[in-house]
Amino acid sequence: MNTQAICETNLQGRKPTRQGKVRDLYDLGDRLVLVATDRISAFDWVNPVGIRDKGKILTQISLYWFEQIKDIVKNHLISADLADFPTEFQQQREMFEGRSMLVHKCEMFPVEFVIRGYLAGSGWKEYKQAGTVCGHSLPAGLVESSKLDQPIYTPATKATDGHDINISPDEAGKIIGEDLNTKASNAALQVYSRARDIAAAKGIIVCDTKFEFGVLNGELVLADEILTPDSSRFWPAGQYAPGGPQPSFDKQFVRDYLETTGWDKNSPQPPLPEDVVERTRQKYMDAYTLITGKKDL
Repeated sequence: MNTQAICETNLQGRKPTRQGKVRDLYDLGDRLVLVATDRISAFDWVNPVGIRDKGKILTQISLYWFEQIKDIVKNHLISADLADFPTEFQQQREMFEGRSMLVHKCEMFPVEFVIRGYLAGSGWKEYKQAGTVCGHSLPAGLVESSKLDQPIYTPATKATDGHDINISPDEAGKIIGEDLNTKASNAALQVYSRARDIAAAKGIIVCDTKFEFGVLNGELVLADEILTPDSSRFWPAGQYAPGGPQPSFDKQFVRDYLETTGWDKNSPQPPLPEDVVERTRQKYMDAYTLITGKKDL
């Protein structure tokens, strides 16, 4: 059993086709292998120290949700069983098992489908200034972390570097086409609503989340990770108190630590100390256990 964080992967010495902040991607032609590493990012920089098992946690949570919502919209998953992968992945089992998905290659939309059920983050900042969030007018008198009457679709453009940029649903329609924007946003709202209800029964509030969609053979497909602590704000329901920020199952310990270091946010991050690593790992494990009902990976 590997007790070290896996922050870099290779396929028999070959580097990934592409690397994101967390995921390594191997292009197999009409299919892809998505590998969730143990890298962790904050303030748009990846830390030199990884969070052990984080990639496995993200992958297993995504697999749980894909199963829960498969009747709402198709997804890109072919298999997460390494036996179904090309042989070279099976020969490096310790590197890839539990953190990899074999998926269909889709034509991806250059828009993220963000669904908000509560007022937090950039949505709260915009509401304070204008009473709106991404083109949605909201009632007066809401406070930070207020629950919204209905979940809202607040898309964002994908930035190759830096922060994604919030846009209105109308602007998203102009980018990807009105029909696809409507289909994908409706699917996203349905998936969010089901996940919100399932999570609520497990003591978790899904504040907001972001989905990625594409097209495969002319059909709408949900892709990438879904409803993980990296793509969502999960709050413990028992501690919910509107009027300020909420505790969450994510990398807040990392952000809090970095804020104390004097780091300028414009250069490589200082390495995380072991106590921050362990507390962050435990938060991710807590989310995994509550959502899936499993204690072990």
